[in-house]
Amino acid sequence: MRFAQNPAFGQADGNRKQLETMSRLSRRSFVAASAALVARPAIAAVMRDTAEVDVVIVGAGAAGIAAARRIAATGRTFILLEAADHIGGRCITETRTFGVPYDRGAHWIHTPDLNPLTKLTAWRGLEVYPASASQRVRIGRRDAREGELEDFLALQVRANRSIVDAARRADGACEQALPNDLGDWRQSIEFQFGPFFCGKDLTHLSAVDFAKAAERNTAAFCRQGLGTLLASFAEGLAVKLATPVTAIDTRRGVEIITPKGTIKARAAILTASTNVIASGGIKFVPDLAKRQLDACAKLSLGSYDHVALELAGNPLGFASDDLVFEKAAGARTAAILANISGTQLCLIELAGEFGRDLSGQGEAAMVNFAADWLARLYGSEVKKAIKRSHATRWNDEPWVLGACSAAMPGGQSARHILAEPAPGPVWFAGEAVHETLWGTVGGAWESGGRAADAALRHIGAFKEPPPPPRTTQRRSLRQPRI
Repeated sequence: MRFAQNPAFGQADGNRKQLETMSRLSRRSFVAASAALVARPAIAAVMRDTAEVDVVIVGAGAAGIAAARRIAATGRTFILLEAADHIGGRCITETRTFGVPYDRGAHWIHTPDLNPLTKLTAWRGLEVYPASASQRVRIGRRDAREGELEDFLALQVRANRSIVDAARRADGACEQALPNDLGDWRQSIEFQFGPFFCGKDLTHLSAVDFAKAAERNTAAFCRQGLGTLLASFAEGLAVKLATPVTAIDTRRGVEIITPKGTIKARAAILTASTNVIASGGIKFVPDLAKRQLDACAKLSLGSYDHVALELAGNPLGFASDDLVFEKAAGARTAAILANISGTQLCLIELAGEFGRDLSGQGEAAMVNFAADWLARLYGSEVKKAIKRSHATRWNDEPWVLGACSAAMPGGQSARHILAEPAPGPVWFAGEAVHETLWGTVGGAWESGGRAADAALRHIGAFKEPPPPPRTTQRRSLRQPRI
């Protein structure tokens, strides 16, 4: 759930000086982040229990929270069910592991000038600040020179244009659309355009899906964590945590079956991931239409994980939020997002099939690879600076089963299919349903609002659909983030 345009490499020095002047996390901001996390369970505790509502919303991630806020504004009754023990879905911040805000999932806020989350942030006491527009590339034990970076950027532009041109003809694999003369930068471009973009290798990524992704050439971060920001929007909503939905029965209205009882509703909004739906994690009675099950399979989640390392004393001289790649020689590569919000926390980003295989070997294998990879780029002394560590394993999270959706070749039209109601008055929502902002928290939020409007129209809350917010965005070369 991330993406942005490839930054201008030539601005690296100026941006670094600007970032170095940023203040470290203050005690006030740290306490604010911790307080938000501690408060989450209390949200459910103060809400009234009910067995019948106007709308049931399944999943308290960005889409579910947006839908709940939209319905609450109309005064209609609803309840928000969440299988996990926390709010946020794939967007969660915690402070227990490192003592500073740590986004275990989504971290980047894309196109902050247009993002619906940043528009709602000002009065919440949380700090959202712009991400640097630069990135660095390591070639062996040194940083790439200016001329080398210019060559790399030029090849990225050509590769991007080639995929977009191919998408106009047919929805094939992005891998097949790449130019043949990318030389020894090919592996790096494949990593940035595929695994780092959406968690999938280019052989498994639809060229049309890639081409239709809206421009995401600016980004921002929340100093207290994106999960903290998202959770703040759920304050006051009727949330039931640790309440997984096992079945949705639409033979007599809508009945949502959970281990804690059955809830009846006039409509439902389902924000579960495509992998959860395709795996049969939620049973539908009657069965979900085959075309919708097939659509979920075509929009399966990619693999994307963080290996978080605490590097004491900033031994590599990173600036705040430095983004670093390598000139890769194969698929065993990664990216670094260093000194998160001015802290000593660095994220090593593992993605795609290589990341999936490594995640399957367990957290220790992931941390060992990250340490060895850093040592190869910066020298073995860096290992001595590693203190605490943690690795996410989103493929094994039972209520998610992956990172973000990405259409397989020929499967981009599946996003339209998921926008259709399921049997009975049930609507899908989430990043997978958004045609251009798929894979982003902002896309999930917009999707949740649209599903809420559809449900409200069904129950007669308003007769005419409100004009959907449409933002015309010029498409350009993008570099994805998580």
